[in-house]
Amino acid sequence: MIVVQKYGGSSIADKERILNVANKIKKRIEKGDKVVVIVSAMGNTTDNLIRLAKSLSKNPHPREMDMLLTTGEQISIALLSIALIDLGIKAKSFNAFQLNIKTTHDFTKARIKDIDSNKILKELELNSVVIVAGFQGVTENGDLTTLGRGGSDTTAVAIAAKLGSHCEIYSDVDGIYTSDPRIIPNAKKLKYITYDDALELSSLGAKVLHSRSVELAKKYNVKLYCASSFSEKEGTWVIDKLPEWLEQPVVSGATIEKDQVKITLNNLPKDNKVIEKIFEILSDKKINIDMISMITSNKNIHLSFSVLNDLRKTIEESIKTIDSSIDISYEGMFDKVSIVGVGMKSSPGVAARFFKVLTDNGIIPELVTTSEIKISVLVSKKNSEKLLKKLVDEFSLGG
Repeated sequence: MIVVQKYGGSSIADKERILNVANKIKKRIEKGDKVVVIVSAMGNTTDNLIRLAKSLSKNPHPREMDMLLTTGEQISIALLSIALIDLGIKAKSFNAFQLNIKTTHDFTKARIKDIDSNKILKELELNSVVIVAGFQGVTENGDLTTLGRGGSDTTAVAIAAKLGSHCEIYSDVDGIYTSDPRIIPNAKKLKYITYDDALELSSLGAKVLHSRSVELAKKYNVKLYCASSFSEKEGTWVIDKLPEWLEQPVVSGATIEKDQVKITLNNLPKDNKVIEKIFEILSDKKINIDMISMITSNKNIHLSFSVLNDLRKTIEESIKTIDSSIDISYEGMFDKVSIVGVGMKSSPGVAARFFKVLTDNGIIPELVTTSEIKISVLVSKKNSEKLLKKLVDEFSLGG
């Protein structure tokens, strides 16, 4: 059987951890499997490279940044391959160029277009392990690209989809929890979670999986397994539907996403084209905005939305290109607290319980957004963790 595994930067941060991963892979080979391993850069390598580039230029050229950052994964694959060969395992490492992982031309945030799976299969006939550099690809013109945040997860899921395999994601976390165990020590670890719930949780601040990889897994029905590379504890399966014997929870998880700012565009004209232009230019800049609110008066519109604080300057510069006279105001810092659950679709009264928790604790949200399987509120930082804990209690997400 062919198995696809991915190891994050913390799993291969130093010599001892690389050897630990190599031994973990060796045990899998001894069971008779062939393994395709995708790895990230070691530890803080990527952050250190970014810091170095920005010491030379405030705005490093995106193409050259990708040329620089792809070196991190190339170091990882070579070192892991060396370790495996020393253990007597036939292993071979490849970067994105060698495997022809085709991407779009969007430097620093490219998307995978295709992967030559025949090359991987051919190499698996000759080797027990094929080690692939995650996070990177190559354009039709031969330029190296990177896939942005969570890029190694995306590489792993894409390769698993091409090979018809499930995908195992190993990190320093031993599964997906109902909430952040660092804030909620008694948060439950989930044995199973649906793609939809995992997608919402990852997009709302949960760190185990990146939302792009979950989207890809859902599209191609790739089963994901999330576990720790440092222990043998059972992890979490991300699948299309929960097993029939398992009762669907009303709420699967509660998250907190820190350092949000509320931006308001004041006194905009009542003109849909202006609003359309604002969202269009933010989309072109690949800026994800959230929790949109519009208040209409007799002559004007006041448009509010939340974003991560570090996007504030980019948003202001972008909107000023439309009309330099637009009045932009900021409020914050805030945190976004959310609950997620596919079971909310068939369980009336969840919103009432959520807002009762707010009322009972004297918390007034700045913004609110809802969907069939999500409720999110923007609240002051002093109240966010308190609210998260109360929601965990209300929806029985603690152990």
